[in-house]
Amino acid sequence: MARKSAAERKADIVAALLLLADRIGPDRLTTTDIAREVGVTQAAVFRHFPTKAALWTSAAEGIAARLESGWQAAIAANPRPRDRLRALLAVHLSLNETCPAMPAILNSRELAADDVALRARFGGILTQFRAHLGEALAAMAQDGALAADLDLAEAVDLLAALVLGLTLRWGQSPRDTSLGDHGMRLIDRQLALFAR
Repeated sequence: MARKSAAERKADIVAALLLLADRIGPDRLTTTDIAREVGVTQAAVFRHFPTKAALWTSAAEGIAARLESGWQAAIAANPRPRDRLRALLAVHLSLNETCPAMPAILNSRELAADDVALRARFGGILTQFRAHLGEALAAMAQDGALAADLDLAEAVDLLAALVLGLTLRWGQSPRDTSLGDHGMRLIDRQLALFAR
C-alpha cells in the first residue's frame, strides 16, 4: 500500500476532526481521538499540525472556503434579490447537512475561548454570512418586496437564528429528513411574513 503524502494525511486528519466533532462534540474532542480515527499516532497528528489550535484553524479555513465558494456561486447565479437570499440560505443549510459539525464548531465558546485568532475567524465567517443576508434583504426592500416597516437587522437575526435552530434540531434528530428541504420550506414561510 502506497504511503500517503503529507497533504493527503493532513486532509485525513481534518476530515477525522470534522467527523468526530459531530459525533462527540468539538469541546470534548482530543488529538488522541483523532489519531485513533485516522489510524496514526498522536505524534503523527502533531507532525502535521504543531498545535491543536493549528488543527482547528485548518478546519475553520476549510469550512470558510466551502462557505465562501458557495456564497459567491449563489450571488453570481441569482441576480434577483429574493432568489439570491434563498440561495445563500440554501448554501448554509446544505453545508450544515454535509458537515454537521459546522454549527457546533462555529458556535463553540470553549473551542475559541483561548485562541483570539480562531475566535476572530469563526466570528468573521458568521459576520460574512449575515452581511450577505443583509445585502439581499436590502435589495428586496428596495424592490418593494418587503413590508415597509420591516427592520432589516431584525430580519437578518431571524433568518440566521432560523438556520441555526433548524440545524441544531436536525443534528439531534435521527437525520432521516433533508435539512435543506425542510429548512427552505420554513424560510419561504418566514419570507412571506416579511412581505406583509
